Amino acid sequence: MSLPPLSILDLALVPPGESVAEGLAASVELARRAERWGYRRIWYAEHHNMRAIASSATSVLIGHVAANTERITLGAGGIMLPNHSPLQVAEQFGTLAELYPGRIELGLGRAPGTDQATFRALRRDPRASETFPQDVQELQAFLGEQSLVPGVEAFPGKGTAVPLYVLGSSLYGAQVAAILGLPYAFASHFAPEALEQAVEMYRTEFRPSAQLAAPLVMAGANVLVADSAADADELLRLARIDRVKRLLSRGGHELTDAEAVAALDLPAGRQVLNMMRYTAAGTPDVVEQYLTEFAARVGIDELIVTSPAVDRAAWYRSFELLAGRTAVPA
Repeated sequence: MSLPPLSILDLALVPPGESVAEGLAASVELARRAERWGYRRIWYAEHHNMRAIASSATSVLIGHVAANTERITLGAGGIMLPNHSPLQVAEQFGTLAELYPGRIELGLGRAPGTDQATFRALRRDPRASETFPQDVQELQAFLGEQSLVPGVEAFPGKGTAVPLYVLGSSLYGAQVAAILGLPYAFASHFAPEALEQAVEMYRTEFRPSAQLAAPLVMAGANVLVADSAADADELLRLARIDRVKRLLSRGGHELTDAEAVAALDLPAGRQVLNMMRYTAAGTPDVVEQYLTEFAARVGIDELIVTSPAVDRAAWYRSFELLAGRTAVPA
């Protein structure tokens, strides 16, 4: 067994003590380093109304990172399609594809990526997710040569054939990806429950398409890689506290570290820890073995990793150490 190809999911976090500008600068710096280290791609996810995440204007961030790098593939992991019209997404990513040919791809999700109040602020129809498969097909056609909407073309966009991926954390996304013959990316880095069942369904029901002849499964995992086991254990401890604070703080009150530690033993805290089930923490050889066995057991073709390390230096170092264990050439 060998480690499958590796990509990065950069959540564009803005930790306490950093400004948004500093957080975005760190994302650019990571992309530059990842390009040197040999990672295949970096994806950025659409989130809204989340103070600690700076990737809400996902296509804008992708364009900025692309302008400051040379060759690494960049994409959305993903654009939440119910928040947008397929035409607007085709125009945005078609523009990116024209500016940075061969470097842009587009993952699509069905969830709103936010709470209901924010969804209403986005001026979207609550039933928009019900037409997700049709919207994916409409978007794909806008990026192809023949629009499905008579008299309407995407300029830019038409003919760019930006590669599409379906993102998901349930059987629904697996079915859509299989029926449309698109690659499937499972969000197991935070929603692990249905991973194996979804992968099996996707492979069983897959139908070849013009974009993809055989099933292609990507899956997410958290990584905390350090030079020593003790350092990795400390990174994991801090990451768990940070995740509990970010997800369980309510009503303007942010949990203290002590409150977060206490919450780890409560049902809500255990649920947060379960979200991090697929987390590899340790020295490079330990993490490599974990990821290799994880991919082989589930049937994963490519891994997309994210690091919940709180410290910036440790965040960079996790990706650097892991890159040294993969055969992807720099």
